[in-house]
Amino acid sequence: MISVTPLPAFDDNYIWVLINQQTQQAAVIDPGEAAPVEAFLSAQSLNLVAILITHHHPDHTGGIDALTAQRDIPVYGPDSAKIPQITHSFGENDSLRLWQIDFSVLEVPGHTLDHIAFYAEQGINNQPALFCGDTLFAAGCGRIFEGNHTMMLASLDKLATLPPATVVYCAHEYTLGNLAFANAVEPDNADLQQRTVEAKTLRQQGLPTVPSLLSLEQATNPFLRCRREAVIDQAERHSGKPCSTTTEVFAVIRRWKDNF
Repeated sequence: MISVTPLPAFDDNYIWVLINQQTQQAAVIDPGEAAPVEAFLSAQSLNLVAILITHHHPDHTGGIDALTAQRDIPVYGPDSAKIPQITHSFGENDSLRLWQIDFSVLEVPGHTLDHIAFYAEQGINNQPALFCGDTLFAAGCGRIFEGNHTMMLASLDKLATLPPATVVYCAHEYTLGNLAFANAVEPDNADLQQRTVEAKTLRQQGLPTVPSLLSLEQATNPFLRCRREAVIDQAERHSGKPCSTTTEVFAVIRRWKDNF
């Protein structure tokens, strides 16, 4: 059996730990710092056997050196000169087998140019699983630092084609802020209102709001809903002019969120 545990890091990061319960082995995804990983491995008597990286930002890569200092383990990630610790680089349609899990690699540039996601179609515990770093968030998406709006929309559209039952493991606890913005975009979305109540309850209990389901993102995430009439109307109202393409709609609401 494979389990997945979120380790809080910094102020709002999550380092995802995949655990093979039979072998007491672990793999970590986007370890921005090493200390919480080492503490968890020690407490659970786990042996770290792999590191997976989605993109080059330091809050996702900062723990690599410490975690590999005394371990000869593979570091899987994008083909990026900004992550010299990568031992096995991957691009679109490449595959990675970890224990009995077969991951396919999706290139999802926009937040950064080197951003990839790891997708397991057969999933973890019988559900498809997506580890998407900072591309898709719960009720949001990453800021565009290196790409452009066309690129980011294409990446989100790619993720949106995955099965609705896909479990979405994003890398930050941004959900309440994202939901506040989503409600500004779609104030009449009943699914969104219910999700907001549920997320606030989780946070009040000190629990993560992630992972989420792709079906929930499709129902409540404005960045996956740029073709919906209500989102188009709000984008045009906010910008004060018509949006002739979906990319324009996306660009308006992404800039709106940047300043929300």
